[in-house]
Formats: sequence, C-alpha cells, structure tokens
Amino acid sequence: MTFRRLRILLLLGVLAAALGFTWLEQSRVRAWRAPLDVAVVPINGDGSAQAAQTIRTLQASDFHEINAFLERETARYGVKQSPVLQISLLPELKEKPPAPPRDGSVLKTVLWSLKLRGWVYRQSGQWLPQLGKVKLFVLYHAPRDGIALEHSLGLQKGLIGVVHAFADPHQTRQNNIVIAHELLHTLGATDKYDAEGRPVYPQGYAEPGLPQPAPRHQAEIMAGRLVNGAGQLVMPPSLEQCVIGAMTAREINFDEGFRRRFASAD
Repeated sequence: MTFRRLRILLLLGVLAAALGFTWLEQSRVRAWRAPLDVAVVPINGDGSAQAAQTIRTLQASDFHEINAFLERETARYGVKQSPVLQISLLPELKEKPPAPPRDGSVLKTVLWSLKLRGWVYRQSGQWLPQLGKVKLFVLYHAPRDGIALEHSLGLQKGLIGVVHAFADPHQTRQNNIVIAHELLHTLGATDKYDAEGRPVYPQGYAEPGLPQPAPRHQAEIMAGRLVNGAGQLVMPPSLEQCVIGAMTAREINFDEGFRRRFASAD
C-alpha cells in the first residue's frame, strides 16, 4: 500500500470516527432519559469593570430559571422531568472563543466551526472529549446606549453555545432567554424568525391557531420575540413568557422521546 493510500484511509477513519461520535452524542442528549449536563463558562467579553463585577457575583442559581422553563415545557409535552438540566458554573475563562466569519462564506464558516470545536477541546483540559456535556460560553458586556450585542450562536455538532449577554443584574432574566435559545440550538432546534428578526408565522408564534395579526403575550423560544398589542416587536421580559412550539418540540425530540418513555412505562 502506498503512503498516499494509507493517508487517505487514515483521514477517512478519522472522519468516520468523528461522525460516529457526533451521532452517539446527539442520540444521548436527545433521548431525554437523564438531565442534560450543562456547563456555563463566563468570559469578560469587553474587558470592562462592570463585566468583571458581574462575573464575580455570578452563581449557578442565576440560571435555574432555564431549568424551570424546560420543566414546565416538558410537562406540556407529556411528562414533567425534574430536573431537566444539571447546570454547573465553571470558573471565569480569560480567553475568548474564535469569532465567526463576518462574510458568511460557507467554507469560512465550516473552517471556523472546526476551529471553535478545537478551541473548546483545548479549554476542557481533558484528554478525551466530554461526551454529552453542553458547553455554554457566556461573554458579558457592559451595556452601552444604542450599541447592540454581537449575535449569539449554538452549534449542534460539539454541543457548543457562544452567548453575548449584558453585564447588568436587571438583564439577567432576558439573558436567560438568549442562553435557553442557544442551548436548544445545540439540541437541533432551528430559528423561527426572518431576516428582519420578526417571528415566522405560524411556527414562530405562541398560540399559532390565532390569526397572525392578533397580539401575543408569549413568545416561541426560537423566535425570541413577540408582536404586542401595539404592533411592536419586543423581547419578552423573562422565560415565563416563552414557550416551546410544536415544530421546535419535534426538532429537539420531545414528541418521539416522550412517546418512547410512555411506552416503556406501560
């Protein structure tokens, strides 16, 4: 066998192993047979004193609202799990994750995704990958008038979320909406809003049976916003005003997974 063929076989073997690992990891976390293992890693996103102070005072309980949201929604889809998540707050990380490409090139995006996964692996300090652990890197920024945060993201491959959040105690509950949104991305949920940020009808609306112009008091979590009675597009104040819609439930395996659970319990 020539060296070239050996190299190709080795590369194919690595690719097959990576695909198998990804499939196994996704099957495990989407089975909903045990609480999801979620690690929150805070990062000072802008180097500000306000972000540093916010990180110093963080507690794991600041994210418990996300578990309460998922407990409520699992109950709506057939069986209440308690807890749905096991959230651990890890020490502050001093290094920022690699930034995604700004031009949206497919090739650059793929290369960045691989670079991000490699970066996460190096930060773990583990020889073997942590199978089934969702890693949420939360970058805190001091609020600035008229300046929006960078776009947050969640990757299904690698179970990685990069969240940009406000370093303001008054924003904690809305930060948790963004964190929950990206967490569900890691489990296979897709966005339910259009290029202008408006919910897509009907899958991006809570109570999709109502006519589209009717105001809503709740938001579909993967749309992240609702149109209120004044016709304004707004972010709900907390996860208490968010729901998981039928399409998102199918994407994260609520329906099938819960039916299997019921069948095995009979």
